[in-house]
Amino acid sequence: MAAPKTTGVGPLVGAVVQGTNSTHFMVFNSKTAELLSHHQVELTQVFPKEGWVEQDPKLILQSVYECIERTCEKLEELHVDLSNIKAVGVSNQRETTVVWDRLTGEPLYNAVVWLDLRTQSTVELLSKKIPGNNNFVKSKTGLPLSTYFSAVKLRWLLDNVSQVQKAVREGRALFGTIDSWLIWSMTGGAHGGIHCTDVTNASRTMLFNIHSLQWDKELSSEIYGCLGDQSCVFSEHGLLTTVAYKLGKDQPVCYALEGSVAIAGAVIRWLRDNLGIIKTSEESEKLAKEVGTSYGCYFIPAFSGLYAPYWEPTARGIICGLTQFTNKSHIAFAALEAICFQTREILDAMNRDCGIPLNHLQVDGGMTTNKVLMQLQADILHIPVIRASMPETTALGAAMAAGAAHGVDVWSLKPEDLSTVMMERFEPQIKATESEIRYSTWKKAVMKSMGWVTTQPPESRHGFVFVIVFNGP
Repeated sequence: MAAPKTTGVGPLVGAVVQGTNSTHFMVFNSKTAELLSHHQVELTQVFPKEGWVEQDPKLILQSVYECIERTCEKLEELHVDLSNIKAVGVSNQRETTVVWDRLTGEPLYNAVVWLDLRTQSTVELLSKKIPGNNNFVKSKTGLPLSTYFSAVKLRWLLDNVSQVQKAVREGRALFGTIDSWLIWSMTGGAHGGIHCTDVTNASRTMLFNIHSLQWDKELSSEIYGCLGDQSCVFSEHGLLTTVAYKLGKDQPVCYALEGSVAIAGAVIRWLRDNLGIIKTSEESEKLAKEVGTSYGCYFIPAFSGLYAPYWEPTARGIICGLTQFTNKSHIAFAALEAICFQTREILDAMNRDCGIPLNHLQVDGGMTTNKVLMQLQADILHIPVIRASMPETTALGAAMAAGAAHGVDVWSLKPEDLSTVMMERFEPQIKATESEIRYSTWKKAVMKSMGWVTTQPPESRHGFVFVIVFNGP
């Protein structure tokens, strides 16, 4: 019997989406933006001590390979010729830090995840040395001093891990965020792997000058990157100034104001894995829909402190407003509301920085399939929320950027060539006064979450000389 013919679907582009909780690989048709196949693998985190969050870099890499392999198997079942995949883009958890051996390809320590708090004493010492009104780190990087970013994680690894110290002395250590680790490994690893990153990931290390688009001489020991002379706007209301994208060596860089939230959708996973009040993430929507209210219960998921707009590392998670009537459905509702209230805080900061109130919010991601959450978000913001019919726009964006890259050129980014994306609109259904009352109560609960952690033991007696070893021109 003759083998089935492969389907001619034109140029395809893949996208790796490597997140904190899972890895996803998707393949899109570059002409229609149609998602042809995908596979997802859930990941676990390691919590060696209170506030420490780690992941095994080899398991992360293995999850990427597994997702690619399974996705390709599904494509072959559809009789799609795999040679049509012309490029692969990577989207990743940006600040998570890895140091590995360039000769063996072995990680020298677990990946220190962006949520990790072990470097709080380092941040506090730096804050004392750098005047708040003359913060040269923020003026160069667009970032506040925080445990969130890669530089202080790297400092901890250099000070506390003997394998890292030895590898640095012997010139074997490579540092990178997750994108660098994946790309180096997937392009040959110890046998010629490419050690690189892009400006969007570099801008999250707290070592990169977002004005010159270079590794900063004062913050790191070597320069690596491309040149530019653009300027950007700094937030006065707790947001980050970051590089949004730069599509090509000779293309201009575009900046963004960003509001980073430590725990949003992950709070639902916490209800599942830590409290056990739901068995699947989808069940949170069912429980919340049953009660339709938190009944005065408020949930502040400050498990790793509060990020934008507060940047308050002493905060910790609290559930307050409990009565004997409160049950798991009310807590599930409060958890969904927490996501929405945190978004409201970011939106308010955006409005104050921009001076132009946003009249709607476009959303994407897996959580947007939760219709209760979408309606809550519209109610709490009191503006329409618009959801794309294809929620995985992070993957689509990575695929588009990869397909449009010079030398690939299979995906046109011209507006007239882009496929129309179907949208669903959620309108506010409560009065603005009710929205404001609930939001003000949330803000009161946020204040109660602060100051829970007052002291941190110093993890290092060393100074703050950043030593970065880069491989490549």
